[in-house]
Amino acid sequence: MDLTLFYFLILGFAVFMYVLLDGFDLGIGILYPWFDRAGEKDHLMRSISHVWDGNETWLVFGGVVLFAAFPAAYAGILSTFYLPIMLMLFALIFRGVAFEYRFKANTSKAYWDFAFSAGSAVAAFCQGLILGSIVQGVNASQIADASWYWLSPFAILTGFSVMAGYALLGASYLYMKSRGRIQSHAAHIAKRLLVIVMVAMLLISLWTVISSVDIRARWFSGLNFVYLSPLPIMSVGLALAAWRAFNKLDHEGRPFWMVAGIFLLGFAGLVVSLFPYLMPNQLTIWDAAAPDSSLEFLLVGIVIFIPLILAYTLWGYRVFAGKVEDYQEGY
Repeated sequence: MDLTLFYFLILGFAVFMYVLLDGFDLGIGILYPWFDRAGEKDHLMRSISHVWDGNETWLVFGGVVLFAAFPAAYAGILSTFYLPIMLMLFALIFRGVAFEYRFKANTSKAYWDFAFSAGSAVAAFCQGLILGSIVQGVNASQIADASWYWLSPFAILTGFSVMAGYALLGASYLYMKSRGRIQSHAAHIAKRLLVIVMVAMLLISLWTVISSVDIRARWFSGLNFVYLSPLPIMSVGLALAAWRAFNKLDHEGRPFWMVAGIFLLGFAGLVVSLFPYLMPNQLTIWDAAAPDSSLEFLLVGIVIFIPLILAYTLWGYRVFAGKVEDYQEGY
């Protein structure tokens, strides 16, 4: 296999793992204000206290792969989106500090609650802004003014859509890990978020198809739409199945995996629309790739660290499988 294409697949895998895993715990923070009865916030925090920092490993890993394998794209993305990236990182820092201090706080617990919720929301929104700006593309002649490009209406819509998507993942996770009132309330919220997310995906898809000649040709020239139609059809099918699953109490983990499937299909649609570009209208994966000698050297780290990260991630989720029964004791 072409090494450049191999690293593109590795980068895509890291991004999807981050979105799926850190997405649901950011979603817990976004949902935080909607759970205000006694002990509910403690329950929410306890449900992800064992995984939130490990989930962010994939953000670091994806950044390392982008830096080492596609240095031109790394430089372009960081310089163009410097402000939203810094806002995202500060939000993640505040969120992480809130995790550690909230469990020990008494009089200041409300402030750490706010830091956790606001940090989660801002981080998710900034990720959506960056995604929307990359999909929309930055004109090479506008690079000097691109520091504010992420404020475009399309990027802002994408930012709110990512927030809704993460909140849906969080609600699905709570449905799987909780009982009683928290579980029923999570299902109630998740069904409404499911509608919002599907509408947002439709709006974003139509907007990109209308505004981009290249994406429109990718989807609708010749028989392309026939070949690609399983992506939107399966997304709708999974959404309907998830809606029905939220009304049942058997197989409580099923809605989470259905929502994860919607994210995977959406991610596949994004790759179909943009490939082979990492930065539309600027850099393809081959333009941005490091020299072959660097890619070959990087293989050693990839072979070691991907199995290692997967192993401790799976082990951590296996150890803490099941529901959070008591927020004071945890599992």
